[in-house]
Amino acid sequence: MARYRMVRTDFWKNPVVMEEMSPEDKYFYVYLLTNPQTTQIGIYKITKKQMAFDLGYSIESVHALMERFTLHHKLIRYNPETRELAIKNWGKENLQNGGKPVMDCIFSELKEVEDHSLIQYVAESITKQEIRSLYQSFCKQDELCCSQEDSNQDKNNTYETECEEIDDALLSRDTIRGQKEKEKQKEKQKQQQKDFSLNCESHSDNENPLRSNQKNEEIKEIVEFWDNNGFGLTNVNAKQQLLAWLDDSSFLYPKEMILKAMNIACANNKRKLNYVVGILRNWENESILTVEEIESYQEEQKTVRTTRQVPAGRDIPRDFVLDLTRGEK
Repeated sequence: MARYRMVRTDFWKNPVVMEEMSPEDKYFYVYLLTNPQTTQIGIYKITKKQMAFDLGYSIESVHALMERFTLHHKLIRYNPETRELAIKNWGKENLQNGGKPVMDCIFSELKEVEDHSLIQYVAESITKQEIRSLYQSFCKQDELCCSQEDSNQDKNNTYETECEEIDDALLSRDTIRGQKEKEKQKEKQKQQQKDFSLNCESHSDNENPLRSNQKNEEIKEIVEFWDNNGFGLTNVNAKQQLLAWLDDSSFLYPKEMILKAMNIACANNKRKLNYVVGILRNWENESILTVEEIESYQEEQKTVRTTRQVPAGRDIPRDFVLDLTRGEK
């Protein structure tokens, strides 16, 4: 862990960053390079829940970003079992200088890595031979261990059947925890998909077909406005909270009110869910239920501001006569 990280100005000239990354991708990439969990070796432990908390995103959004950086941009690797993340170009950008203090720090941090395939992944981009050799030494240790295990298996070929039975029992014990975790993750994903589909079905079942089609059009229009105006493409949780106002509000025409609030947020450059929801709540508190009432309310506020009376001065008596020669001899 470090107190600070440096990001080179060349980061913004990288063709991948300039042409292929969305604004959210750039934000997420800078977070991966500078968050408090980063280490000197470019491999560190972090959970998706921690990422979501730090970034203010939902876990689903973080999961989508991780997949895009792993499969599309091919800039990171993540081991979900050990919770370890490796950055591909870390060595090229951060491991240019050697020396005993740096080498000691790298060595101590490499010893803590559980998935040694991530060490080889980062080592491929290291240009300084001294540091690259240190990374590869950990990979060679794995190869030696594997070769020793293979030789031991060759020596025990006479007991092949018994060894297979014992190995199967041990493997089943060792992997049962990992299998349970994977099954839990799959069940969570399935449950989330079921909940989303059940919500859609409940809307369609409780309403007639015409109303259902109309609501689908309203949802589509709000989501398209959200995506096209910079509120965040992957922020699914925020979209769902905003769409809840279609049913859980006292507005006569909720779709128009939501779009009006989003237009105001764009005009004020406040493209956040909390800002939009704050506008909607203020309207409800003021019993402003239609767009027409919003416009009339704004006109009233303008007239109130312009008709405010300036405090009057001291009154002049009616019988007062101004004598300009008074006091002269």
